[in-house]
Amino acid sequence: MNNPNNMLKKLLKRWELFLVVFLILEIAVFGAANPKFLNPTKLMTSVVNYISVCIISLFVTMVMITGGIDIQAPSIIGLTSIVIGVLWSDAGMNIWVAVLLATLLAALCGALSGFFVAYCGVQPMVVTLGGSFLYSGLALLISSLSATPAYQGISGFPGKNDAGKYIDFRWLGKGDICGIPVQIIIYVLLIALCMWILHRTKYGERLFLIGVNPGAAEYSGINTRMVTMSTYILSAVSAALVGILLTANLNSAKYNVGSGYTMGIITAVVLGGTLNTGGKGSILGTVLASLILCILRYGLPLCFNVSTQNLDLPIGIILVLVILGREIAGQHMLQKWFKRRKTH
Repeated sequence: MNNPNNMLKKLLKRWELFLVVFLILEIAVFGAANPKFLNPTKLMTSVVNYISVCIISLFVTMVMITGGIDIQAPSIIGLTSIVIGVLWSDAGMNIWVAVLLATLLAALCGALSGFFVAYCGVQPMVVTLGGSFLYSGLALLISSLSATPAYQGISGFPGKNDAGKYIDFRWLGKGDICGIPVQIIIYVLLIALCMWILHRTKYGERLFLIGVNPGAAEYSGINTRMVTMSTYILSAVSAALVGILLTANLNSAKYNVGSGYTMGIITAVVLGGTLNTGGKGSILGTVLASLILCILRYGLPLCFNVSTQNLDLPIGIILVLVILGREIAGQHMLQKWFKRRKTH
């Protein structure tokens, strides 16, 4: 029978518990500063506004568990959005066929980057940095094929009915089920799916093993190259989903619609407890970290009049502090410092 004290110690060591406490304190502070912060409708709207980072970070977690990194997802968001717009508006294609083709193109982009990482041994940072420029350039090139100027964005997507309710494609971005936005429902379903994949399947076990020791994973019969490449494909498909949701929500297809999400995605994954060196991470931690960043971006302007232009500063500080704290904890610097103090 497990000792209750041992179970409590294990619980207290879990990073997710710290994130839960931090999230509760964050909500309490903002709620005390401005009661409007606790309005359920506004809270859900804030999550919807940050849902892009929340969704992609789930799948970037899998990439980073293998020891990789993906900073090209925002470029794939824009590529997906503009492909949907051009195929629907200028080529006259059915909107759902356009969505399918844009998603397939995004998957190919992920496969290309994953191939260079897994089969050619190129550093993931270099590959995905190059991919971000390549796919952004491709999106800009495709936007030039449209009769609509790139700076305006392609709009007028279907649809609203005569009663003013969102239907068809726009329903994905603006619709709701029993008062809950469709985007939040999709996010919750993706959380359940990713938790099952990562923590309940052999595929998830292989991701952790590759992150801990790629050589041992290869010797155990795992096709490490294929598994590694698959994580980049999944990340790219999640970026395509975000591109679809953003286009439906904003009623605008633009080549740069996903710009500016990179730091938020990486911060959410790292803050969630995923090691940048691979081998450790959890979906729950990523979800909690995403919500912390979401609440931070919503609460600071509302409660403390922080300019939205300056919101990247606290997120950047959090990222640096988390990475620095990990390095200190991993190398036991504090313990060594205290030992030196005792010897003197």
